Amino acid sequence: MIYTVTQLNQQIKGMLESNPSFRNIFVQGEISNYKQHTSGHHYMTLKDADGAISAVLFRADAARLRFRLMNGMKVIARGRVSSFPKTGQVQLYLADLMPDGTGALHLAFEQLKAKLYAEGLFDQSHKQEIPRMPHTIALVTSPTGAAVRDMIRILGRRYPLAKVQLWPVLVQGENAAADIAKTIARVNAHGQADVMIVGRGGGSLEDLWAFNEEIVARAIYNSKIPVISAVGHEPDVTIADFVADLRAPTPSGAAELAVPDRGELSILIDREQERLMTALENRLNGLANRLQAQENRLARCTPAQYVAERRRRTEELIERMRLAQRRKIDSLKTSFSYHEKKLRDMPDILLERRRGKLQSLSGQLDALSPLRVLARGFSVVTDAQNKIITDSADLQTGDAVTLRFAQGTAKAQITSVQKSRK
Repeated sequence: MIYTVTQLNQQIKGMLESNPSFRNIFVQGEISNYKQHTSGHHYMTLKDADGAISAVLFRADAARLRFRLMNGMKVIARGRVSSFPKTGQVQLYLADLMPDGTGALHLAFEQLKAKLYAEGLFDQSHKQEIPRMPHTIALVTSPTGAAVRDMIRILGRRYPLAKVQLWPVLVQGENAAADIAKTIARVNAHGQADVMIVGRGGGSLEDLWAFNEEIVARAIYNSKIPVISAVGHEPDVTIADFVADLRAPTPSGAAELAVPDRGELSILIDREQERLMTALENRLNGLANRLQAQENRLARCTPAQYVAERRRRTEELIERMRLAQRRKIDSLKTSFSYHEKKLRDMPDILLERRRGKLQSLSGQLDALSPLRVLARGFSVVTDAQNKIITDSADLQTGDAVTLRFAQGTAKAQITSVQKSRK
């Protein structure tokens, strides 16, 4: 029998597909010549040291992979053996692949972590500060289970002033990651929360996987509201923990990190109140001292105080003038006595000379006497406060004055004042 090429290829295809052992086969090898087509199909070659075989992973099956394929990766592939009739090429039609030597989820975790790290999603500079005393807290978690009950209980106990909003989401399963990412965006659009706690209780790596999805990581990164990740138990680490603004070891720990403790706040308030009262008391004492100082200063600057001070000063000057006059007179008297004695002891010619000197001194002494001035027709004018008036500008019509003459005094009242011309 003579076969056409097409017939031969079809015959080969049928023989391969009719073999039960080729319908679900596992093949160990290394990926090479890997290419992802725009259609979503993945084409590659699986090889070992001595051989190679072409393989294809169609889009529907590729969507279930948790990790990214790349050249040089060692895998265990599951699929069926068949051929492509157009070329007659024998190849593997893959249904699933798993990393050889490491878990698929672990590999996917490390691949996504490296990718997001390179893009800067973990950078500390992007982290937002968690508000110290939030008004509203959004819980993005499952509405059932111990985790949400623990968070609500701890938030109410530590800081009952905060309003708690529960945004229920799927936290496990195929649609969980999309639901979490969508809800994070909705909380931001709502715009009332001051901080957001995203997480769930403990579980296996598969149970927590929704928080390792890229869509959730980017939703947390793009959130304008600070995010605290609270996934699983203390040893559990997810991609969400790296991207979040703050990582909590557990959901209960996230509730404690999100709000202050009201007992500690009470102690802080009492301490601040005491400091405030002390500061206020010191301020009041300082103001009271300043007020007293201003009152004392004002008392010294009153008109009555000013007049009294000027009167005291005038009296001091008058007294100093009288003392100076007495000292001068005493000095002249002493000098006069001295010269008089000298005259008695001198010859006549010297006596005459000394007598002339004595008369001159006597004239000077008489000229310095205030009474001598008054005797020449002058008088001393003083006002009601006994202040000597030397300028008519110091008087006003109606002022009472006292006139002192060489002999006696007189009272007078000013009827007109003529200002002096300077």
